[in-house]
Amino acid sequence: MSNRDGGSGSLGTLLAGAVIGAAGFAWWLYSEAERRQQHTRQERSLRLSRLTDHDEQAFDPNRESPVVREHELQDKVQQLNQAIEDVRRQLEGLSPQS
Repeated sequence: MSNRDGGSGSLGTLLAGAVIGAAGFAWWLYSEAERRQQHTRQERSLRLSRLTDHDEQAFDPNRESPVVREHELQDKVQQLNQAIEDVRRQLEGLSPQS
């Protein structure tokens, strides 16, 4: 009898282990699905935030347009070129004539 009781005990233990394992696996699958959903929500929120920031910058009336900044840059380059030319002339005036 003891052999038969040992067999049913180990079968019960095996079934209990399988149930616990299946429950653990189901819980893991559920937590992974929740984690993925949370990650997707965060990415979507971040994308929407970036789009909103981009739209606000695009329509900011106080922000200079790229064309205005390009003209300012061209003006600065012309000023620097003029200053370089002035220094060149001054240096030519200082050098002895051959």
